[in-house]
Amino acid sequence: QVRLVESGGGLVQSGGSLRLSCAASGIVFGINTMGWYRQAPGKQRELVARISRDGITNYADSVKGRFTISRDNAENTAFLQMNSLKPEDTAVYYCNADRLAENYWGQGTQVTVSS
Repeated sequence: QVRLVESGGGLVQSGGSLRLSCAASGIVFGINTMGWYRQAPGKQRELVARISRDGITNYADSVKGRFTISRDNAENTAFLQMNSLKPEDTAVYYCNADRLAENYWGQGTQVTVSS
């Protein structure tokens, strides 16, 4: 089993920045892709960004140029640096990891951007 714990969410004004962290614990050997998803009220969960173990990244079009995903494989931690935040970025942000064809989710962290 893999346990994912997110941190770093909060309330920020439009144009501000936040940095989310996701710490993986448990059986972490073999974790491949780690990613961030978000779900706003009344909307489906959507991919924000993901990064492979080798550092290959991809981003949702809506966050390109503003968000940066990174990871520390030695610490089994992933990060999401969010700059130039907009009210439409308001959502619960979930960390995701896949390991040997199994998918794991964190409990989520709230990000609220005020206008």
